[in-house]
This record gives sequence, C-alpha cells and structure tokens, in this order.
Amino acid sequence: MATVPITQATTMMEGSAVIRETTSAAMTHALGKALGEACLGKEVIALVGPLGAGKTCLARGIAEGLGVPAAAVASPTFVLIHEYAGRLPVYHVDLYRLEERDAVDGLGLEEYTESAGVTVIEWAEKAPAVLPPDHLWIALEHLGGDRRRVALHPRGERSRKLAAQAFA
Repeated sequence: MATVPITQATTMMEGSAVIRETTSAAMTHALGKALGEACLGKEVIALVGPLGAGKTCLARGIAEGLGVPAAAVASPTFVLIHEYAGRLPVYHVDLYRLEERDAVDGLGLEEYTESAGVTVIEWAEKAPAVLPPDHLWIALEHLGGDRRRVALHPRGERSRKLAAQAFA
C-alpha cells in the first residue's frame, strides 16, 4: 500500500475528541498505522461505525504500525479473534456476527483487553462491559465517496496520550 501522509487529513477538535477526515482508504490506513506506531502496549482500541465505514482498514493500519504485514490482517468476522505477532502482540476482534451483548460472555475478551498487547475491537458497541476504563473509542462514518470521518474519543489519560502521540 502506498504511504500517504496523515498530514493531508483534515484535523478538528470537538471537546476531547480528535476528528480526522480522510479522502481515501490509504489515508484511513495511514491514520491506523500512526496509531499502531504510537502504541506502547496494553492499549485497547474500540472501533465503531456502520458496515463499510473503514474499521478493518484502520485495524490493518494499526497492525502494520505494530510490525504486522498489512496483507496478513483479515477481517476476523467468522473467527471472531485473530492474533498477530508484531512489535507487540495484536489481538484483532470482530463482533459483527454477535446478535446480543450476552453473546460476548464466555469469549474471554477480558484476557485480551488486560494483556500486554494491543487489542483492536471492531463493533465494540456490542461489548461495552469488556472495555477497560481507559480505552480509545474510535467512531468512523461515511461522508460520501471515499471520504471518512474518524473521531478519536480518548477515555482516560493513557488513551489521550496515545491519540496525541499518534497525531503529533
């Protein structure tokens, strides 16, 4: 994938949220890569947004920023959790197929969210109870065409530092 500078993305602030607007999948991927590069371990990144909003694209970028080849990262929709070895372990969770929040019980997600690795959870709104108090909530939305709005909502000091470091 071609490297696209994230500086080309439009940045805004809304309260404590950092908002980025991207105009291509490559820019969304680059935002994820910057986040992955800034991770120190023990981060939980919650991705929410409609189908096709760019959650997996962002997750691939995060994994690449952690040293995992982007091509190795597949949507774990049918497996629920993929584990990747990088600079830090990467746990990519996709809760799309889960119909009820109760279905999350028994998956053992807390083992991942409490680990030393980086846990990225797509469709995280289906499992709010497994999110630690300090996590980075990222909402993605379509703006038409290839444009996306990526809103980073830090939920704690650690995630605030992650968002600031990634986009410094």
